Amino acid sequence: MRIAIPTEIKNNEFRVAITPAGVHDLVLNGHEVVVQTGAGIGSSISDEQYVAAGATILPDAASVWASAELLLKVKEPVASEYDYFRADLVLFTYLHLAAEPELTRALLASRVTAIAYETVQLPSRALPLLAPMSEVAGRLAPIVGANAMLKPNGGPGLLVPGVPGTHPAKIVVLGGGVAGTAAMQVSLGLGAEVTVLDTNLFRLREIDALHFGRVKTIASNSFEIDKAVMEADMVIGSVLIPGAKAPKLVSNGLVARMKSGSVLVDIAVDQGGCFADSHPTTHADPTFTVHRSLFYCVANMPGAVPHTSTYALTNATLPYVRALATLGWADALRADAALALGLNTFDGRLTSLPVALAHGLSHRPVAEVLL
Repeated sequence: MRIAIPTEIKNNEFRVAITPAGVHDLVLNGHEVVVQTGAGIGSSISDEQYVAAGATILPDAASVWASAELLLKVKEPVASEYDYFRADLVLFTYLHLAAEPELTRALLASRVTAIAYETVQLPSRALPLLAPMSEVAGRLAPIVGANAMLKPNGGPGLLVPGVPGTHPAKIVVLGGGVAGTAAMQVSLGLGAEVTVLDTNLFRLREIDALHFGRVKTIASNSFEIDKAVMEADMVIGSVLIPGAKAPKLVSNGLVARMKSGSVLVDIAVDQGGCFADSHPTTHADPTFTVHRSLFYCVANMPGAVPHTSTYALTNATLPYVRALATLGWADALRADAALALGLNTFDGRLTSLPVALAHGLSHRPVAEVLL
């Protein structure tokens, strides 16, 4: 199969969908890999490294998309890429369609077979292709939040760990999943006073046991969220419902009552965000003010650390890419129920119920598609 990798063009998106090691693996398995020239530069990977691994370099996006049987990306296609869509294309990338009505319509109109990294789900409910980027975003969240708290950046001028004789920052993490746990760990490492809220009591017990009571663990509900957020210097939103829009946990009214200069970092913004006022921002212009609080809502946070992110992503995606290329997408999905859950669109129909509910559209179950 011919597998194609274009250059990412989203604002300040420096990741690329495959490493030279991934190219080498696919070529050894008999596949052809084409890469757009310069696609890996942002991740410190040269064209020469791709060529040495067995890839062919093509000069532009149009030729890469046109040559693809299976196209790998990192972020969802943007409007300027919609013209490249066609019915015989299999697209494998992060899609986040519940928060992307225009992209959803474009995929349906062009009849692309679109498989989303973020909805591939194991029987344990783990999300193996979302997890590495959730870890990156989670670890970044307290760091970018701490930077936003500096007075020149619009924050309250508070140093997260404080110094002897002063109070450290209070960081509240909403959600104790992969991203939330990563955010909690770095927040602790920075010396903050950390509180985690989650509806899963078993997960809260795990966190308490692992950190010997250093983290406050609170069963999440609207009352406790209100109380915790009111006391927080930084709130990190990391709540996710696979494939669906994130729940809105922090209202505009609650933000109005928060401390002046408080910072809110929304890791879930690419799924619509879990704060009522969230909207996607970019690395070039990452923050905006609501009432007296500063929101950081960059939708591709891991793009800021592309070297780490690209290698972590390829480690996770490569076995699935190999299966899609070797078996063909339909047989690969039949052979792997987790991968089958990644199918979002096929032949002009939605196959994801959460996306269909988000946009008021009908859907066709994946099981019917694979008959």
